[in-house]
Amino acid sequence: MLRVSVFGSYYRGYCVLSELLSGPLSDRIKIVGVATDDPSQSFVSPSRRVWQYEHTAAERILVRGLAQRFGLDLYEGKVKTPEFHSLYEDVWKPDLCVSATFGQRIDSRIYGYCKKGFYNLHPCDLGPWPSRYAGPNPFKHMLEDGMSRFVIRMHEVDDGFDTGRVVATSEPVYIPEGATVQDLHKMSAPIAALLVRNFTQGLLGQPVEADHTAAQ
Repeated sequence: MLRVSVFGSYYRGYCVLSELLSGPLSDRIKIVGVATDDPSQSFVSPSRRVWQYEHTAAERILVRGLAQRFGLDLYEGKVKTPEFHSLYEDVWKPDLCVSATFGQRIDSRIYGYCKKGFYNLHPCDLGPWPSRYAGPNPFKHMLEDGMSRFVIRMHEVDDGFDTGRVVATSEPVYIPEGATVQDLHKMSAPIAALLVRNFTQGLLGQPVEADHTAAQ
């Protein structure tokens, strides 16, 4: 049984966690802990991330509510603390971690713990990696540049900012005229979840259902 932790919020975090809990891999993995954003806290940088845009009270707690419904261990505090390190290493003990719209930087003690890796999901253009759209709000800059499409890349977390080795790339997602940052988060969240599913299938030695995981 593969032990998995999800660090995420908003629609991407919700879809990734939903896929792992209820998708075809649910009998092969165990979600051992969930860390999510509390947008009322300054340490998640709400003014620089998706929380700066209009959103509902329900959208603020999408991941929290899902974790609570499934009775999962939930954490909403700072992750670079002795309290969290103890929880992470002594209780959760994950083999694999996935970050999906999470507002805190991950330190080397956390990302270096997982024997199967700690990965982030980042929207970017189809150009070289690292992407010119690295940072906390890639969709904003893509829309300002008039981009017509983007991909989600799954990459290793390291000490840089969206610089780790890419392990999987989604198919292109096309941007409708008039789309907002919130729209792009919502429409790409299921695609990010499928990317995680296919990558995890590979870790488990199962055939991938579609070619969404071309390594870079």
